[in-house]
Amino acid sequence: MTEVKVDDAGKAWDRYVLYHPLASGYHLMAWRRVVENTSGHTTIYLMASDEHDEVRGVLPLVLLSSRLFGRFLVSMPFFNYGGVLADTLEAQEALLEAAIGLAKELDVAFIELRHQESLGLKWPSKQHKVSMRLDLPTDFETLWKGFPSKLRSQIRRAQKEAMTVRIASQELLDDFYQLFARNMRDLGTPVYARRFFEAIVRTFPTETRVCVVYLQTQPVAAGFLYGFRNTLEIPWASSDHRYDRLAPNMLLYGSALEFACREGFHQFDFGRSSPASGTYRFKEQWGARPVPLHWHYWLSDGRSMPDLSPRNSKYNMAIKVWSKLPVALTRIIGPPIVRNIP
Repeated sequence: MTEVKVDDAGKAWDRYVLYHPLASGYHLMAWRRVVENTSGHTTIYLMASDEHDEVRGVLPLVLLSSRLFGRFLVSMPFFNYGGVLADTLEAQEALLEAAIGLAKELDVAFIELRHQESLGLKWPSKQHKVSMRLDLPTDFETLWKGFPSKLRSQIRRAQKEAMTVRIASQELLDDFYQLFARNMRDLGTPVYARRFFEAIVRTFPTETRVCVVYLQTQPVAAGFLYGFRNTLEIPWASSDHRYDRLAPNMLLYGSALEFACREGFHQFDFGRSSPASGTYRFKEQWGARPVPLHWHYWLSDGRSMPDLSPRNSKYNMAIKVWSKLPVALTRIIGPPIVRNIP
């Protein structure tokens, strides 16, 4: 018999996550503190145990609620991965049933679970995104030789401009955030608060790094790196498009890949993309391969699957207006909005 309870302890949870083959870093309990402390959202972490009190499955859930976007449960919002982890079908079903009961109790419109596998779930699903991943050799020189000549020449272009690269931690957050906020404004997307990234670095000091490309003293491209197991991920990256002709973004990714090889990672995760999009093609040129993602939904009262993405036409006007706002203003009014966009 499987029992599901709300977990607060953390140790048994993390022990289970660290040994589960399908776990992502975002399943770790520490991300709960990051989300709660920076967004104020309620989190509900469900854990399934057997008759011997051994953990057989976990499901982290975050409640998002706003007048603008509605009320829903997500695992995990703001990140590429999450969802249910279980040893057995019984534990998986128990966790999903508990989540549905919770959804009805909280009167949410839907549950969204972001999986890397289909898991055989009967819930409706989307495969509208892929994760772009590159297997890494043991040394960067081997990887470099495998790059197309055009790609190598673009990286060299940035180097010829005497651009420099720094990979460090919290001391580079200001430069990263400066670029990130500007890029999000240009895309017409509300920006996360700086304290969101600060909380991640503080919570995961050994797993995170910030990579910044400089033209003299001016930051022109930056990425946020997060390592879990044998994979280094770059969930957020930005560049100053006024310097695109100098290819700082190419030097950024080349440097991040070099760092990944040097640190012994076996795979580089470029993050999620829509197939055939511009970002998909950018990542593909590095040799990255698409891995389908499976986002599963429980829907209340026969509703259709939600679409809160910028590609939804109903947000076109808001995106156009946002992209014209001063960056300083978006840094003030953006975080309260984006905290409710999963």
